[in-house]
Amino acid sequence: MTASLEAVDLHVGYGEAAILEGLHVQIPKGKITVLVGANGCGKSTLLRTFARLIKPKSGQILLEQDVINQISTKEIAKRLAILPQGPIAPEGLTVLQLVKQGRYPHQSWLKQWSTEDEDIVNKALEVTQMAAFADRPVEALSGGQRQRAWIAMTLAQKTELILLDEPTTYLDMAHQVEILDLLFELNVAEQRTVVMVLHDLNLACRYAHHIIAVRDKQIYAQGKPEEIVTEDLVQAVFGMDCMIINDPIFGTPLCVPHGKGHKVTGTR
Repeated sequence: MTASLEAVDLHVGYGEAAILEGLHVQIPKGKITVLVGANGCGKSTLLRTFARLIKPKSGQILLEQDVINQISTKEIAKRLAILPQGPIAPEGLTVLQLVKQGRYPHQSWLKQWSTEDEDIVNKALEVTQMAAFADRPVEALSGGQRQRAWIAMTLAQKTELILLDEPTTYLDMAHQVEILDLLFELNVAEQRTVVMVLHDLNLACRYAHHIIAVRDKQIYAQGKPEEIVTEDLVQAVFGMDCMIINDPIFGTPLCVPHGKGHKVTGTR
């Protein structure tokens, strides 16, 4: 497997509290990878460490074999884009102004704004279906439109690697599928490597080529959804009894929780 990102013996923590311990993990190039796990397991911490937003206590992050801490911040921004959870735009900033910010890492005294930058921004707006909202303030958009605007900005960075922390949070079901369809189409059309944190295991199975399950500061399992997502994994990682069946539309693993609210057919 060709790795786009790799963690080698990674230890991460806040103060004395250890969050991740001794992780070895690879992100396959040109694929969609989804990080899953219970709340507080460290999946968002791992994503932020991949993006060099958190400095590990020990171990290394390799970005296509380059030690990430030895790469300049500007060069990182040309190779890797991250969309954090719940980003907030300055008041009054329009969608067009936001998306243009994605081109800032490519600017310099010798290379000012160009027709190429303009074309890339316009393409990002078109791909995300946000061209019609270009002059609208970001805060005036719906939740799904706002998320599309931020994704357009990350696309304008024109990086081969995109990291997203819970990109479907606070969105209704229709908008969740809309955003994930967009990322899936982007991966298919341009072979961009996409890494994201998702809470919904069924959506993770549907869209991911590769799943990484995090538990107790460690990687519990990683691989193709159909190979690793089992009833035992769900119990171990989420502490929940369930039945795993095939998604009737996509053929991917579908988790049906047992829960405690069983209903008997024909009763009320």
